[in-house]
Amino acid sequence: MQKPILILGACGQIGTELTYELRNKYGSETVVASDIREGNEALMASGPFELLDATNYKAIEDVVMHYEIDEVYLMAAMLSATAEKFPDRAWNLNMNSLFNVLDLAKEKKISKIFWPSSIAVFGPNTPKENAPQHTIMEPSTVYGISKQSGERWCEYYNTKYGVDVRSVRYPGLISWKTMPGGGTTDYAVEIYHDALEKGAYQCFLSKHTKLPMMYMDDAIRATMELMESPAEKISVHSSYNLGSMSFTPHDMAQSIKKHIPDFTIAYIPDFRQKIADTWPSSIDDSLAKEDWDWKPKYDLDQTTAEMLKNLRK
Repeated sequence: MQKPILILGACGQIGTELTYELRNKYGSETVVASDIREGNEALMASGPFELLDATNYKAIEDVVMHYEIDEVYLMAAMLSATAEKFPDRAWNLNMNSLFNVLDLAKEKKISKIFWPSSIAVFGPNTPKENAPQHTIMEPSTVYGISKQSGERWCEYYNTKYGVDVRSVRYPGLISWKTMPGGGTTDYAVEIYHDALEKGAYQCFLSKHTKLPMMYMDDAIRATMELMESPAEKISVHSSYNLGSMSFTPHDMAQSIKKHIPDFTIAYIPDFRQKIADTWPSSIDDSLAKEDWDWKPKYDLDQTTAEMLKNLRK
């Protein structure tokens, strides 16, 4: 019997789909969604919801006690591009929310945490191809610095206090259900919307910027598989590399052209290009495959087909 789950940041790009999947698997009443604002109608109607500020320890503790929460998925965060505009707010949200749930676990009020990291933890001196699980990490963005710091704290709480905290370094995520929230890989969602609505897209990254990406269904499945794995199988207590596919905006445009032959794309890089240039182009996720049998299902053309099919509905 699955004990109650709390999702912090349930209305974001990942949180929304994770909420649906967890409720589908464990029952709607078992999964309490929460965010600082209300989500879409479907999310709000799908099960219990609490307005909750992830930086407010007492408010989270009250909800945990009220619902007898056992696991917390902390999805609240300010992403890379937005965080560069509001560094203080990003640091406060990204770090204090993590300390809140780590401390709840340290005090034995919850038993398990999922906290997402990101390829933003890597930096310009990380190997570009097949970035290793353990490597040089010198992030140059507020978001990346907060995620790298978070990884170190997760590992510390696990070693020092026995906290069961699990994490993956998400690549760029592609989803048709929810718009992204201010990340450097957002082009890979926007492009499909513009392809269908306008037949053209203006990309904020350069033509040959190759980055690790993943279809959202794979990301949600990876998250749930990691959380369901026996504790003895988890050897990484900072965050697992998680890979699927790597491609450029040009590759994506060519994939779309197979469905929309007249589609055109222009490249006008902005400040996000400098962020992308510090990230690796591919990820070595062999440890996730070894420890908990991770295996992606979607490649670029399958992702394109799914995105266009669902956005046309």
